Amino acid sequence: MERQCTYCKEQIEGRVGKKFCSSYCRSAFYYQKNKEKEYSLFKIIDKQLKKNRKVLKYYNKAGLVTIRKEKLLKEGFDPKYFTHYWKNNKGQVYLFCYEYGFLTIKENEKEKYVLIQWQSYMNKA
Repeated sequence: MERQCTYCKEQIEGRVGKKFCSSYCRSAFYYQKNKEKEYSLFKIIDKQLKKNRKVLKYYNKAGLVTIRKEKLLKEGFDPKYFTHYWKNNKGQVYLFCYEYGFLTIKENEKEKYVLIQWQSYMNKA
């Protein structure tokens, strides 16, 4: 009975329970297996940050816009995920996903976001 390597499908020689033809194939197999199953917290957060940035960029073509919160949420935006924040002189805190930021406001009993883009003057603390 011929046995095949689990990774490269080459013929295996040696003991009966052996699954791999070499230590390279064994290592490569488990690396690939762990890579596929490892949907780590980092990847989840990174994916959401990228999604948030994409949504903010799409809706903020003018550099400053106000939009209904529900519209962004429908697009997959999640305000819990942001990269940093900036506080203006009025004490309002804008949350940012990379260079695109948002501020939660309430206008006419409806929650909205003011969308802005990072500016060089914001670097000054």
